[in-house]
Amino acid sequence: MSKEHEVTQTTARGVNSDTDSSTASFQIDLGSSEKHVFTDDKISAYWQDIYEKVQYEGRHRFDRLFTWTAEEEKKLVRKIDLRIMLWAWIMFISLDLNRSNVNRAITDNMLPELGMNTNDFNYGQTIFLVSFLAAELPSGLISKKVGPDRWIPFLIVAWSTVSASQAALTTKTGFFVTRALLGITMGGFIPDIVLYLTYFYKSSELPMRLAWFWTALSTCQIVGALLAAGILQLRGRGGYSGWQYLYIIEGSITSAIGLASWLLMPAGPCQTASWWSKSWFSEREEKILVNRLLRDDPSKGDMNNRQAVNHIGLLKSLGDFDLWPTYLLGLIVYIPPKPVSTYLAYILRQLGFSVFHANLMTIPSQVLFMINLLILTKVSQYFKEKSIVSAISNIWMFPFFLSLVLTTPSKWARYILLSGILSYPYCHAILVAWNSENSNTVRTRAVSAAIYNMFVQSGSIIASNIYRDDDKPLYKRGNKILLIIVAVNIVAFLITKGYYIWRNNTRAKIWDAYTAEEKEHYVTNTTDEGSKRLDFQFAH
Repeated sequence: MSKEHEVTQTTARGVNSDTDSSTASFQIDLGSSEKHVFTDDKISAYWQDIYEKVQYEGRHRFDRLFTWTAEEEKKLVRKIDLRIMLWAWIMFISLDLNRSNVNRAITDNMLPELGMNTNDFNYGQTIFLVSFLAAELPSGLISKKVGPDRWIPFLIVAWSTVSASQAALTTKTGFFVTRALLGITMGGFIPDIVLYLTYFYKSSELPMRLAWFWTALSTCQIVGALLAAGILQLRGRGGYSGWQYLYIIEGSITSAIGLASWLLMPAGPCQTASWWSKSWFSEREEKILVNRLLRDDPSKGDMNNRQAVNHIGLLKSLGDFDLWPTYLLGLIVYIPPKPVSTYLAYILRQLGFSVFHANLMTIPSQVLFMINLLILTKVSQYFKEKSIVSAISNIWMFPFFLSLVLTTPSKWARYILLSGILSYPYCHAILVAWNSENSNTVRTRAVSAAIYNMFVQSGSIIASNIYRDDDKPLYKRGNKILLIIVAVNIVAFLITKGYYIWRNNTRAKIWDAYTAEEKEHYVTNTTDEGSKRLDFQFAH
């Protein structure tokens, strides 16, 4: 894609930062307004030319004079939530159910039956995460070329098949192989689905949708624990272990979700009609969908949704150093709860609880996790603050880890402390939306979503090797390491906020010195791209 196509939003949200609004407001702007980015004839013509050149799939619905009411938009957003967001959530369920069922399988003596110990399990998880990480960017690029509506269903069927095949495992080597295959097939899902959701939602709407999206994690833990509590009781039936039944049943369920996804995922807002269904939206609804998105962010039409990112665009996106602070946050901020999450049921088994009770006892923390995730994201949206609100996630965990390090609690007190850690307010939805907002072109957004998640998985690789076999069952050494990381994370959030404030102030001084004529000339003629434009302000 040529440089003139990769131009970002200029005035649709004033400037693209959290400092735009003088007052905090939870209300999302709905309905058309008289003044928007396309009100200016020159800017409108400039963007319309870009949409035609790249063959943007919604260009035939673009109309700078089109108007609609807040009630119309509100009803349409609810329709998108039911049609798009709900199914995205179900597809995420299909991923996490297969990703996390190994944590429940090990409570049913899977490790000794395969001749493995805790360290072997950690190696397997590392193999999974490395494979997951390695697949993310290639998968994202394939998805951008062929379309998420085609690629994601294929991935779901693929990982479900591999997951079910784990029932045939007899050796440690087989465990390592299936871990690698699961990582390869699962790796691209999250960045692919995040990009897909930006085709339907405005930037202000995305964080809360992603928060609901990530409730799939706790839902899976709850549903998975209930399923495991029952399925693992099948041990001995037909000569099979309970963990083998677990893999077969859950893999079969999610295969059905993958097959259904081929029918239920449209390519974009104007591409919902299929051989088996008429269009989901009327012509007027499609016009509302397209124009509300473009007025929020004109750059959402600077690529076709089946247009590949070429090697030049990829290198430019990789070299966007201003996105690296959020990548680095993704690397470290989710490390502390990961070992606890992976080993909670296993730790409870080591402390004397039965398989049945150990699995059920993971549920309370997941209910609190879901509630805190939604509250934290709403607080961030209300105050239009990302960095400081996200830091609360690690501030929450600090006293729990401190207690584990400084005391030797009873098994019930330890259970409460571990559950307290896992009920932390998860900031992932905020950071993913933050990274997407600061990317500011479709090309960069497609690449940055994958890179950010690669950093997150790199952090998971680190986390998977903190609890070691010679440290069980209390993992004192591991908890000391996690406490230190928690403290570092809190400081990292503040440093990231300071960086973006500095970057915004530096470019604002240059921009504010321009005359109105100079600003208009810059907007329509600059070769600066994405977040490198002078009229762009970083969210923080």
